[in-house]
Amino acid sequence: MNHFKISEFDSPDVEGSGQKMDKVFLHLIDKARERAGVPFKITSGFRTEEWNLKVGGRVGSSHLKGLAVDIYLPKSSRVRFLIINALIEVGFNRIGIGFKRAFIHVDMDRTKDGNVIWSY
Repeated sequence: MNHFKISEFDSPDVEGSGQKMDKVFLHLIDKARERAGVPFKITSGFRTEEWNLKVGGRVGSSHLKGLAVDIYLPKSSRVRFLIINALIEVGFNRIGIGFKRAFIHVDMDRTKDGNVIWSY
């Protein structure tokens, strides 16, 4: 990866757990970061069951499989556009936007419906 350290994807309760992230997912998120031309601050990557429960994550969360991240949602609408557009351009088709808690969720969990954008 050119734009991230694997530790950025660690579950806060287990050092080194970012290694459990799906390699194809990591390649795509790095490619999206390159295309966007702006930093992506990862606020949640891989999650252990315990951490997912602690943060109120959903049962069956894609974070548990290493197939999802949450990216800090910048205040700048232009930067938001650059991030979301880049995610779509590289092939992500599951994006959630949390305006209240300021994050963009992106995953590539093929067990869930694709071509969706939702808000929290």
